[in-house]
Amino acid sequence: MHALQRNYWAVRDYLSPVLKESKFKEHGRITPEEFVAAGDFLTYKFPVWTWEKGDASKARDYLPTEKQYLVTRGVPCLRRAASLAYTDADEDAERLLSFAEGSAASGAGDEWVETHTGRTSVRDSADNAGVIDDIPDLDGPSDSATNAMAKMSLASGGNAPAGGDTPDLDEIPDMEEELEEADEATAAPPKVPPKGTAAIDSESSRANLLQVRTYDVMITYDKFYQTPAIWLLGYDENGTPLRPPQIFEDVPADHAFKTVTIEPFMHSTSLQAALVHPCKHASVMKKIIERMNNSVIEDQRKSGTSSPKDKDSKKKWSLKRLASGTKDDKSAATGEEEEVEGIRVDYYLVVFLKFIASIVPTIEVDSTTSF
Repeated sequence: MHALQRNYWAVRDYLSPVLKESKFKEHGRITPEEFVAAGDFLTYKFPVWTWEKGDASKARDYLPTEKQYLVTRGVPCLRRAASLAYTDADEDAERLLSFAEGSAASGAGDEWVETHTGRTSVRDSADNAGVIDDIPDLDGPSDSATNAMAKMSLASGGNAPAGGDTPDLDEIPDMEEELEEADEATAAPPKVPPKGTAAIDSESSRANLLQVRTYDVMITYDKFYQTPAIWLLGYDENGTPLRPPQIFEDVPADHAFKTVTIEPFMHSTSLQAALVHPCKHASVMKKIIERMNNSVIEDQRKSGTSSPKDKDSKKKWSLKRLASGTKDDKSAATGEEEEVEGIRVDYYLVVFLKFIASIVPTIEVDSTTSF
């Protein structure tokens, strides 16, 4: 059944037309040209992403030959998805607290929710104070080495040679001569550790290290859904590729086997990877872009600036209008309020990675957090 579904997807992708008109603000979908532009912006700002051409037999003709898909390698996965599961059990219970518990009346604004009340604290806090060793007193006993050194004086003859005579330098033995005269055969042989000690030491040192899985993350363009698609290829601590059950350990249960499935990679003849299915990407990206676009437009209106490209084009257009002497000379000369552009399509993949990070929170796919 799954093989039949794959064949259906292949035929559907082959017959679907290529999007020519930009609709990333209206519908959350982008054209192949916009995908390449957004990919160029992503690789420029964040060099961990690179373009790949993939297998020549799997190349898409609507994309440049050298820019078939994006990839970043060695993305860390520090924990399993089960560690993020939140339940209403006793260990994750919640309780309502108030800043004014002792007073007779308290406002609703003084109340707040404390989570994970049943969990035992493993860090030092007000309720779980750590043990602090006694700090030595500076005014301690006078028999310390510091006090003894402070009491020493060159004028006192406690450690000076008897009679106050200065020793002759020739009488001081030369350490280099003594070392040369020493017989090398009498040197102590190096200690050889037992056979099992090295293995035990390596195992103990490995136990103290955090075992981290890594992922290769690929971004492709889906022609049917007209949105990017994310592919995940995982490796264990030793660099061995992860099996599908191991990959789903890093995917939340709400998305495993539903939103995320194992599929043949579209730009390879033999590789299989975990695909975050792009069926809902357009609708979610539309909502995210609408919210971000409104805030960007407000910021641009407050600052009174738009993109440099629009400014240059408007300046050239106003100069042409002034030179031609049309009726719109006055409006161009007075400088009407420029229309703000809002968020550009170059930022599409930056926003897209932040959306994907919510689907697979254990895998640090979003390398644009500082942007």
